[in-house]
Amino acid sequence: MAIMEYIDAIRLAMKEEMEQDETVFVLGEDVGVKGGVFTTTKGLMDQFGEQRVMDTPLAESAIAGVAIGAAMYGMKPIAEMQYSDFMLPATNQIISEAAKIRYRSNNDWNCPVVIRAPIGGGIFGGLYHSQCPESIFFGTPGLKIVAPFTPYDAKGLLKAAIRDPDPVLFFENKKSYKLIKGEVPEDDYIVPIGKANLLREGDDITVIGYSQPLHFVMQAAEELEKEEDITAHVVDLRTLQPLDREAIIEAARHTGKVLIVHEDNKTGGIGAEVSAIINEECLFELDAPIERLCAPDVPAMPISPPMEKFYMLNKDKVKEAMRRLAMY
Repeated sequence: MAIMEYIDAIRLAMKEEMEQDETVFVLGEDVGVKGGVFTTTKGLMDQFGEQRVMDTPLAESAIAGVAIGAAMYGMKPIAEMQYSDFMLPATNQIISEAAKIRYRSNNDWNCPVVIRAPIGGGIFGGLYHSQCPESIFFGTPGLKIVAPFTPYDAKGLLKAAIRDPDPVLFFENKKSYKLIKGEVPEDDYIVPIGKANLLREGDDITVIGYSQPLHFVMQAAEELEKEEDITAHVVDLRTLQPLDREAIIEAARHTGKVLIVHEDNKTGGIGAEVSAIINEECLFELDAPIERLCAPDVPAMPISPPMEKFYMLNKDKVKEAMRRLAMY
């Protein structure tokens, strides 16, 4: 299998699905001629033309609305939000329309739309280019939410999202685009939505997370095993909605000590629901309180590079939290 960057896996998934299905098209700000602000759609307009790779105005509500309308009439739009921060003007379209179309129409209509958006900091983007808004949409029935970590999952989950008959929010960590590399099959495959992935087996602590912070988790886990003989059981949620309850419970029971890691704010984040699931299902099998390592509860990402570094998770922060939990 070819070794591929995260960004190339995403682009390949869109290319393959557009080749196989003429109803699939891409729309968004600068997705055509420029190929996207991060080049995720580079080359697609050259291959498929401007009718299937559409540059739109700077109007996120319109991007979502056009995509939802097209999906209701049998198309399979992939709508790109240039930054996930910009999704907020489109929340009414996404939450009040896309998520509820099947339910409100008594199954007469559905909405097979994919909305892609980059999340996370690490590029000194400041307040409006660094947010993780997944918790805003989390808990909305009718929406599926995906946040892949590996290039393999990025391709397989995006293809699954495009083929899904209902709306899927597909969050890509912008720091991962060029940083994360891995094997990606050239053949047609999908990764099922709703299934977590065991990245690493261990017996001392369980770490549950998603997206870019898992890069630090895996680095820390390797060092802790070499230096202190602490082995970590690492689970990648991959899909945030629906959560893989069985995988979460099994992983928590495996070690009895659970650390939940994500870049979104701690209060009201995905980790709170993961913690609630563990408390409901296997509280008396735990050997330590559930811990969460997340972004601090401040209004936005600082634009100052030193302050962003202080705000962001890193390997050392994750390693210390893992060591502390193992020693409990």
